[in-house]
Amino acid sequence: MTAGEAIRAAAERLAATSDTARLDAEVLMAHAFGVTRSDLLLRHMRDPVPDSFAALVERRAAHEPVAYIVGSQDFFGLTFAVSPAVLIPRGDSEVLVEAALAARPDARRVLDCGTGSGALLLAVLSHLPAAEGIGIDRSAEALAVARGNAENLGLGHRAEMRLADWDQADWALALGQFDLVLANPPYVEEAAELDPSVRAHEPAGALFAGEEGLDAYRVLIPQLPQLLTPGGAALVEIGHTQAPAVAAIAGQAGFESRLHHDLGGRPRVLELQIPLGKGNGSA
Repeated sequence: MTAGEAIRAAAERLAATSDTARLDAEVLMAHAFGVTRSDLLLRHMRDPVPDSFAALVERRAAHEPVAYIVGSQDFFGLTFAVSPAVLIPRGDSEVLVEAALAARPDARRVLDCGTGSGALLLAVLSHLPAAEGIGIDRSAEALAVARGNAENLGLGHRAEMRLADWDQADWALALGQFDLVLANPPYVEEAAELDPSVRAHEPAGALFAGEEGLDAYRVLIPQLPQLLTPGGAALVEIGHTQAPAVAAIAGQAGFESRLHHDLGGRPRVLELQIPLGKGNGSA
């Protein structure tokens, strides 16, 4: 059987598991060959099937995400290593990076709250060559992934990863202030229906935030004013139904909100700023 024939068979096998079965099969075959997908399609479709391919397909058929199987995910033009210790970066989150760069193209210090793989922080730093950043996470395993990504992308000298938990007192005391604060906190309702590839494989602590999915916002957002320089901006990812509730939490903390939508037209990011002249308050 050739690689092309095996891809067709794998796509049929994966159709019940994935809405992108053909793409999944191609990515897994490229991984089995150790080449890029474009190289696979151009040069290897008539080659014999690597022995490892069948096991990769079975892992995907059991709902394991492709990114975890191959160990990487592209985001904002960069390739990030991922593992089950971190959420898989998603294209919808790229609007947060775009909004951050537009809000403060002059930013010199950037903080990423709940950095996971480091995708948000490192994507922003890659476009702000004069900036430095700190990524915090309560998971040491996630921070190890983020540090590896920073080094692999040549950003290790500008990105520091620290163990910290915004649920704990005084977590931010030694951080200072930042021109940009980024956050993709847990925001999924505990009873939400999720694809098995998400619920069974991605880290629950980075997904779920109470009955309404708002618990992390209620804790984190009131602490953000002390972390922002005057004129600084916080960019916070939200669930598509959560904009009014999160904007209300932000308003109580003194922020004005601007909503950004993703490419699908869904509410995705709130840009938060303290109006000039009102000060940055304190936590």
